[in-house]
Amino acid sequence: MSAAAAIETRRDRHDPAKPAYRSQVVPTRELGEGRIAEMSTLYLENYAGSNGALFRADLMDKDHALLVFSGDALVGFTTIKHYEVEWQGKDTGIVFSGDTIVDPRHWGQRELAFAWLEFVGGIKAAAPERPLYWFLLVKGHRTYRYLPVFARQFHPCWQAQETEARRLKPLADFLATARFGADYKPQAGVVEFAESRGHLRPAIACPDSDELERQDVRFFLARNPGYLQGNELVCVCELAVDNLKPLAARFFQRAGGARR
Repeated sequence: MSAAAAIETRRDRHDPAKPAYRSQVVPTRELGEGRIAEMSTLYLENYAGSNGALFRADLMDKDHALLVFSGDALVGFTTIKHYEVEWQGKDTGIVFSGDTIVDPRHWGQRELAFAWLEFVGGIKAAAPERPLYWFLLVKGHRTYRYLPVFARQFHPCWQAQETEARRLKPLADFLATARFGADYKPQAGVVEFAESRGHLRPAIACPDSDELERQDVRFFLARNPGYLQGNELVCVCELAVDNLKPLAARFFQRAGGARR
């Protein structure tokens, strides 16, 4: 999916009776007031500790919004900022994810994940030799679970090799310190704001008994015990074909044959 506004419709291949979803990537500067209001309403229905002004400020800090629709209804979105840093003597691309929400009635849709992979695959394809990393602050266990679904190696991870932790932890510290200063606590790997800037409402924040059986969910809860108060776990993952699992790699490569 290109950086320009684009729409693609998919239907769940395993169950054609499920709703068809479509996605659109829009530069944030091109979002109309009506659309911003829809996004804010959806976000604030599911997040406490925030308000319309904080939401708009975060949105305007990002380059693009990926919107997901069921019919004409906005049912989810994520925001994206793409920028470059110099890391270990190399120009390095960073994809920073901002506010993300899917209406709980549409949990299980895959459009957001697939469209996001295509979009960031396009970023990789445009500069295939430049390393590209996903910089993600995680407020809840469902978002953290994208990492093991998408990737083989990421930080932090309960299965991480020591060498991988040594490689990614310093980058996570560098990115989080540059963006959040003293609010980032490197020993814990968590951003702790004096006051929450948005946390999931308890009705959807807490894992159920089945989710608590999952190792990835338990790991997130152990690493970010203050998530209900708005603490955010800093995560980093390399966006490269050989670090993505097969399904994720397939969508990532659709944008033009992105190489490692």
